Amino acid sequence: MRLDGKVAIITGAGSGIGRESACLFAREGAKVAVVDFVEAAGQATADLIGAAAMFIKADVSRWKDTHDMVHTAMARYGRLDILFNNAGIDLPLATTVVETEESDWDKIIEVNLKGVFLGIRHALPVMMKQRYGTIINTASRAGLVATPSEAAYCASKGGVVSLTRQLAVDYAAFNIRVNCLCPCGLENPTVDRCAFLGKSSAALEQRHTRVKANIPMGRLCTANDVARAALFLASDDSNFVTGTALAVDGGSICL
Repeated sequence: MRLDGKVAIITGAGSGIGRESACLFAREGAKVAVVDFVEAAGQATADLIGAAAMFIKADVSRWKDTHDMVHTAMARYGRLDILFNNAGIDLPLATTVVETEESDWDKIIEVNLKGVFLGIRHALPVMMKQRYGTIINTASRAGLVATPSEAAYCASKGGVVSLTRQLAVDYAAFNIRVNCLCPCGLENPTVDRCAFLGKSSAALEQRHTRVKANIPMGRLCTANDVARAALFLASDDSNFVTGTALAVDGGSICL
């Protein structure tokens, strides 16, 4: 198993990419701290995994929550090998600049960028002491190329890409690798995006058709696609990979 004996914290693990990754990491031998703001969703993921998982409720935009997240996992497992900063929010808060309220801008930056910073801020002292660790951040295709009408979201994810590269330089000497994932449009959108589109299957289908038209491989990204990329970055298969923004996008950034 590729993660045998390792301990991982995964944020936003109550659904989507986070849940898929938590289950995959556990199947590959890891002990997993499942972190989510929504208790029922996070606990459901932990229950799916069973004895190899624990649930921690946390708001990643809050200092105390992320501090307690790391220390709770350490108290249970005694070490921390992998931090997967996956939690994030999307539409309906992400719009054009002139349509974006200051409060919406702040919320997106706090969760998507500050949340990554806080998780890393509290995990790094542990990993530095161990002189080993792997950090994975969920960015987005929108962090690499412009996406229309998503100013705050693009800014937040671009910040994640840049922070990832900077951290890789600062902490390589501690044998800590830092990488990020940049998926394109997901087959099963986030809760935020679904709320924006409403419950209309027609609206979702229109969105799927529009996004697929810009993906050379002709399909949308799945949570499993991203989870398997995360597994590669979490495992020793990528032990000389750091500072990378790995596009999981079917070739869409090539257009």
